[in-house]
Amino acid sequence: MNNPAPAPAFAARLRERLRRAALRITPGGRVDEPRLQELETQLLLADVGVDATRELLNRLRDRVASGRLKDSGELRAALVEDMTAILAPVACPLRLGDGPRPFVILLVGVNGVGKTTTLGKLAQRFQSQGLKVLLGAADTFRAAAVEQLKVWGERQRIPVIAAATGADPAAVCHNAWLAAKARGSDVLLVDTAGRLHTQGTLMEELQKMRRVLHKQDAGAPHECLLVLDAGTGQNALRQIEQFHTAVHVSGLVLTKLDGTARGGIVIAAARRFGIPIRFIGVGEQAEDLQEFAADAFAAALIDAADGVSG
Repeated sequence: MNNPAPAPAFAARLRERLRRAALRITPGGRVDEPRLQELETQLLLADVGVDATRELLNRLRDRVASGRLKDSGELRAALVEDMTAILAPVACPLRLGDGPRPFVILLVGVNGVGKTTTLGKLAQRFQSQGLKVLLGAADTFRAAAVEQLKVWGERQRIPVIAAATGADPAAVCHNAWLAAKARGSDVLLVDTAGRLHTQGTLMEELQKMRRVLHKQDAGAPHECLLVLDAGTGQNALRQIEQFHTAVHVSGLVLTKLDGTARGGIVIAAARRFGIPIRFIGVGEQAEDLQEFAADAFAAALIDAADGVSG
């Protein structure tokens, strides 16, 4: 179980981003059933989900019954602890390991979640670690997506393998892998077209891309990252379910954690699926994409405005 510690500046940004959406625990007073019921409502409104909310409340009620939870300070500490216990098993950083190169990362998700931007940030992150990176522009439905990826590539001097609009995305994957192998690239990041999780034909296309990469390297893609918009709420669970069924998602990236995103969906997803959460994003800059830290996130989700860090 890995639980990376975020940089202090990033932890502060996370608290700030969740400020308006944080759970509020009113100072003072004893912890009784009406107070726990009020907290239950807040958890549900924060997209924590019915099952995770029930688990958290049961744990808190056990503490109250045993006399281990009496005031608001203890309530806050207990809730952070219990949320962290749910999140810690999925706080798993992405590690490339010492296997064959290129290490292939396929990014998937619905329209508008920020896949291309996330890919660019990851490319910059890997490059800063001294790794040789290549990008595959397999979103052939949108010319704008290819151009956006090329901008990222030019900015970082990272080559981009692309094709004409409407070309076969699987063919782009094939050509990108061959290019990455020939150039000795450490990492191949592949962008894909946004698609609704209910679009069967497009999901089959993703499966074809996986098969093509697998033919080149039995371990590829080595990572399939599902990018999720934090503001989509409970619909994110449906997206995880469908994409995981289609392409076996191995990691999650939560984007657009801003003042409107309620954030609790992270807890619901962790409890239901147990899929590693690799990164969270709190802004547009490359440094705003960081590894997920369970304790820092739980602390930020509860009374983010009080300035307490995880």
